[in-house]
Order: sequence, then C-alpha cells, then structure tokens
Amino acid sequence: MYLRVTAENSLCGSFESLLNVRGARSEDARSSARHRHALGRFGEKIAVEHLRARGFTLLARNYRIRRGEIDLIAFNGDTLIFVQVKTRQVKTPGARLRWSPLKYLSASQLARYRWVAEAWLHDPRYASPAAQRMRFDAIGVLVDAKGAVVELRHLEGGE
Repeated sequence: MYLRVTAENSLCGSFESLLNVRGARSEDARSSARHRHALGRFGEKIAVEHLRARGFTLLARNYRIRRGEIDLIAFNGDTLIFVQVKTRQVKTPGARLRWSPLKYLSASQLARYRWVAEAWLHDPRYASPAAQRMRFDAIGVLVDAKGAVVELRHLEGGE
C-alpha cells in the first residue's frame, strides 16, 4: 500500500524534539546517533498513527532480544502484525529520496525477524492474542526538513 499523509498535530512535539537534536548536531558520532534515534522514534510514531487509523491496536513497541528487534507489534482483532519501520529525512521541503526508506531493510534484519517474533509469542510478559493470521510488514516513512511527511509506504508481508 502506498499512501501520502501529512504530519498529525499529535506528532508535532515529537518532531520539535527531533529538530532540537538536529539543531545541536555537530560532527561527533554521539550527536549523529541521537539524531538517528530521534528520527527513528518519530517515524515509529507516524507508523503507529497509520496503523491505528487502519484499526490496529499497538501491543508492543521496540521488542528486543539478543538476536534482534521488532519495532511495532499490532493486532486488529483478526491479524497480528510484526512491523519494521524505516525512516529517512530529506534536506529540502518537497524533495524526495532516490531510494525508498524500505530499501534500507537489510537481509540480515529480515532473517532475524522470525526469531524475534517467535520469542515475543512465547514471552510470558505479553499475552499473545488469538489471531487468525500473522503477518510481517514494513513501513517506510519519508519526512522533510520541517517534519512534514513526504510519503508513507506500507508493505504488507506474507502470512
């Protein structure tokens, strides 16, 4: 699914914190890492709003084990989805990247995905819903320098 969306008011505060990190950004690796982390969190918030608009309830965020991490886990009463979110930022408003943010999903990430999902399903801290289907999705979010969403692409994976 390919959608164009605009940033929600509820996300503006998140992007302001991202801009604060970006504005204080220097060439050192630590501030660059903080910027990437803040951008990723902002993209995840946009993805959560997108999933909620499609009838999903968020069950877990950033579920991590030694083998990897799943950004979002959501359920709509029928389908349980494990979602990887990739976010990129363009420097000028209205610009586009040459590649979709989803291009940055690595083969090693995809290989670990099922291991992490299996761990979540057996984790006693979470109540696994009685899902009829399970799916592995990816959401790519592209934002401009001011925080406006340029595009959001949701790829629904196989069951």
